[in-house]
Amino acid sequence: MNYVYVLLSGKDGKFYTGSTKDLKRRINEHNSGRVDSTKERLPMKLIYYEACIDEIDARARETYLKSGMGKRYIRNRLKNYLRDL
Repeated sequence: MNYVYVLLSGKDGKFYTGSTKDLKRRINEHNSGRVDSTKERLPMKLIYYEACIDEIDARARETYLKSGMGKRYIRNRLKNYLRDL
């Protein structure tokens, strides 16, 4: 299984989107400061993920979620959760 995930930074309130085959391991890497792109933005909280059977499909979805339309999708999908922050 391949996962696309969205993290929310506790420091700056911005999203980080990525993909991985091992979601638990990858989240642990982010929160232990072993990922350069998020180590200055800790803590990171998993707020959304999707599972894909094919890695190419997961990467395509990651690219979409990183786009302006994709970020809008996440904000609309999680509007109640994000409103309560």
